[in-house]
Amino acid sequence: MVIFYDYLYILKKHTMIDKIRIPIFFLLMLIALLGIVNSPLALLSGFLFTLIFKNPFKKQSQKAIHYLLKIAVVGLGFGMFIKETLQTSKDGLSLTFYSIVLTVSLGILLTRFLKVDKQLGHLVTSGTSICGGSAIAAIAPVIKANSESISIALGIVFLLNSIALFIFPGIGHLFHLSQHQFGLWAAIAIHDTSSVVGAALEYGEEALRIATTVKLSRTLWIIPLSIFSMFLFRTKGEKIKIPYFIGLFIVAIFINSYHFLPTNITGGIVFISKRLLLLTLFLVGTSISISDLKETGLRPVLLAVLLWVFISVFTLVYIMH
Repeated sequence: MVIFYDYLYILKKHTMIDKIRIPIFFLLMLIALLGIVNSPLALLSGFLFTLIFKNPFKKQSQKAIHYLLKIAVVGLGFGMFIKETLQTSKDGLSLTFYSIVLTVSLGILLTRFLKVDKQLGHLVTSGTSICGGSAIAAIAPVIKANSESISIALGIVFLLNSIALFIFPGIGHLFHLSQHQFGLWAAIAIHDTSSVVGAALEYGEEALRIATTVKLSRTLWIIPLSIFSMFLFRTKGEKIKIPYFIGLFIVAIFINSYHFLPTNITGGIVFISKRLLLLTLFLVGTSISISDLKETGLRPVLLAVLLWVFISVFTLVYIMH
């Protein structure tokens, strides 16, 4: 009888939690969308919510992150101009090239040294060297990675991205980085686009423009990395995914540069895009699972941390000197 009452109590408790967690979930979404919190707090609120309640819409959140981030990035293009975008891309080209080549090379060596699974090590390396989750999603089918390796790589990269969103603006101020320097550093040293834009948004308007431009030009390196991965893993006939939203981002820049739309409309689009980014960061926070990360083991996490420290320090020294 006691066991029966204990069961009823637990059932009632879970029912109460289910009743309040959905309203709280949507309330936090609204807070992020209204811009009441900044980038780090948006991400932190999502993480704490999942830690306490668990995400009631986990699959839907993943899909929403995928689409909202691309929409927001394209929207930011309506606040940029062709001339400055080309100059920014040119400024970041050599640093992007060196950082990717060195990080991928180091990743291959560390994967062997730490005895990490080859597929998992390459996915972590790809996510660290280029653009986080997008690179992992693009490289995974090329090397025929299994779902477990993909999940672990995404979990590790999301964790490091979350940490970067909090610490990078502080480090930037500590070293007195200019808006231009910080935007360039964030675009190269932070993996995922959401955290790059989130950290730059926190630092300033110019940093946001530079970080977004360099980050998207860096994303195009998925193509040569995919070809390299095919040779490395000796796979054939796999399709290489090209991020289509980069083309839309360029179209948005053209529209703004030639004033096809009034400035109040383009300004409104940029404003909404920034709010969508905050909402995206909240959803990214809800996708971080401590239990999933515990199951990964120490060596893949150590690999990711070493690569992240390397690319962060290398790019910071390069930019400052």
